[in-house]
Amino acid sequence: MDGLAGHVMTELELDPFTGAVFIFRSKRADKLKMILWDGTGMVLIHKRIEGRGFVWPGVRNGTVQLSRTQFEALFEGLDWRRIAAARQHRPVAV
Repeated sequence: MDGLAGHVMTELELDPFTGAVFIFRSKRADKLKMILWDGTGMVLIHKRIEGRGFVWPGVRNGTVQLSRTQFEALFEGLDWRRIAAARQHRPVAV
């Protein structure tokens, strides 16, 4: 995980200690590693999926951005493109 955090700092020029989740995939798209800082330490999550692999969005400027719902679909091995974003409703009164 230290190597991945170093990659975030040097290659992406981002701070891995912000609480953001950084996701890395294997070349075959069947494995992913995630790192995140939880305030007390660095957390590493590794997942290998069976079958055809994860469906990944296109990369822009070296990064991919997903909503929480899209990420949850990706992590479950679903095609995140088929997930509609939930509509946010503002309260009428407080």
